Amino acid sequence: MNPSELLRIVDAIHRDKNIDKEVVFAGIEAALVIAAKKHYGEDQEIVIRVNRENGTITGTHNGIEITPEEMAERIGAQTAKQIIIQKIREAERDALYAEYKELMYQLVTGVVHRIDTIPRHDRKVKILTIALSNTEAILPEWEMIPGQQLHLNERIRAIVCDVKKKGTKVHIELSRTRVQFVERLFEQEIPEIADGVIQIRAIAREAGYRTKVAVSSTDPRVDPVGACVGIRGNRIKNIVEELGGERIDIVPYSDDMQKMVPNALQPAEVEEVILCPMLGRAIALVREDQLSLAIGKRGQNVRLASKLCGWDIDIMTQPELDQRIEKAMADFTSLEGISEELAERLIGEGFLTFDDLSVIEPSALMAMGNLTEDQVTQIIEQAEQRAEEAEKLAAQEKQRAKQPEQQPAAATVSPEQPTPDQSPGTPTT
Repeated sequence: MNPSELLRIVDAIHRDKNIDKEVVFAGIEAALVIAAKKHYGEDQEIVIRVNRENGTITGTHNGIEITPEEMAERIGAQTAKQIIIQKIREAERDALYAEYKELMYQLVTGVVHRIDTIPRHDRKVKILTIALSNTEAILPEWEMIPGQQLHLNERIRAIVCDVKKKGTKVHIELSRTRVQFVERLFEQEIPEIADGVIQIRAIAREAGYRTKVAVSSTDPRVDPVGACVGIRGNRIKNIVEELGGERIDIVPYSDDMQKMVPNALQPAEVEEVILCPMLGRAIALVREDQLSLAIGKRGQNVRLASKLCGWDIDIMTQPELDQRIEKAMADFTSLEGISEELAERLIGEGFLTFDDLSVIEPSALMAMGNLTEDQVTQIIEQAEQRAEEAEKLAAQEKQRAKQPEQQPAAATVSPEQPTPDQSPGTPTT
């Protein structure tokens, strides 16, 4: 190969494919070694070097120099060319892989290039091919926002959620459903977040329906919630539009769960929070008129609030809690080995059901009741058995509720024959 032509090719690959020149030179050297071994033998020691300054190629075979003439004769030009092309493609793939691996969970912008459908789990799903700046990626239906329609040639934003090498190509998958997508949109639309003045501390999301975002401020003069919403809601409006109308609740973050739980359950009003650290549970007491709002449609509000806080949240009214405590007291004292005093301590720690008691740490129960290991084992076994019985009973009740009530068969009455309590000529109703 002509040295000046070789340098020109390396420079072109470097500029067009954004591959480091050293990577290209190394690929060419490796390709020439493979081509030489096809002639000399795989077990032979072959070393080939390409001069980075002038493009000349030198080499040795078992320590003996290979002359340029011998190299041209021994190494088949066509074979060397094919291997070089393959190595360059691999280098191009590796460079692309490294580029997008660094972009994991970062925003990228592309255009919908193609829409395909493939069978998946006994149904057909859409797979969108997105043209990015220097390659293509896919956006599968399960990573699209439910209910949002994307069309050909439409410009979209998404995050990179998966990057894999597949042969000489790179498989890039995008997502618009992950919490990181919302986080990146906030960073793009709200300067204070990009500058670090406001921090996103937690996000809980059910894509297409609702997202809760907890924010805090490093500057006491800046209201984090107000800054994210913007004047007349102009900042959050852009994000909501990008998410196809998804509802977004922005709440102030607090390390104190007594404050964080009520914040997370907004817009519902919480009267009191009882923390149960041993179970990682918080009981939120609300008024009767706030109960449905706190739980949310199909439990969505409390479910997202639990994810946002990292604690399981139970929503109750005060009468419901009193009733649960009374039942728990009766249930626990019915178990052999649990005194009234221990039952009260367990309830005080938030244990309200046999299911709760069945997962207690044996060492914790031993310390609470001054019990032996055998006594604790016996108590937990009893609790597990009662929990299983309660679960079976609940399943039976659920099944019974699903079955339609058996209606008695209506008697067939001939139009000509009146019923016993109906005289001839009386109209039927």
